[in-house]
Amino acid sequence: MNLFLDTSVLLAASGSARGASRAVFHFATEASWTLMSSPYVLDEVVRNLSKLPLAATHKWVRLRRRLVIVDDVVSADQAVVFAASKDRPVLLTALASSDALLTLDRQDFAKFLGSQFYGLRVRLPFEFLHEERAEGRLKIS
Repeated sequence: MNLFLDTSVLLAASGSARGASRAVFHFATEASWTLMSSPYVLDEVVRNLSKLPLAATHKWVRLRRRLVIVDDVVSADQAVVFAASKDRPVLLTALASSDALLTLDRQDFAKFLGSQFYGLRVRLPFEFLHEERAEGRLKIS
C-alpha cells in the first residue's frame, strides 16, 4: 500500500520517538507500506525543522532515506474544490500516487479527514493504524 506523508506527519515523526507518526515508519516494512512524499513537502519539512530540537534534524536525515519521492502534481483531471491553496499540491500529489494521505493537519484537511477524496483515504496517523489493525492487516503487540 502506498502512503503519502504530509509535512505535519514527517515533522512529528522526526520530533518524537513516540506517537503514531513514528509508528508508521516502524511498521512500514512489516506491513508492506511504501512511504511516499514529494519535493513540495520536503521543502516544507526543511523550512520547519528549526522549530524542533536539534535531535529532530538528525532523526529526519534517517527517516528521509525511507521515503520514496514522487513528483509534485498541481492539477487534476477531476473537479477539485479545495480552498487551502498551499496544501492543494499535497492533496493532488497524494491522489496521483497513493492509496492514503496521512496528515495531522486538522484545519486544512478537515473536510476530508476520516473519509475519502476520489478514493484516496485521508487519515490521521493513529486513525490509519487503528483501521489497519482492526482489518487484521497490522499486528501490534
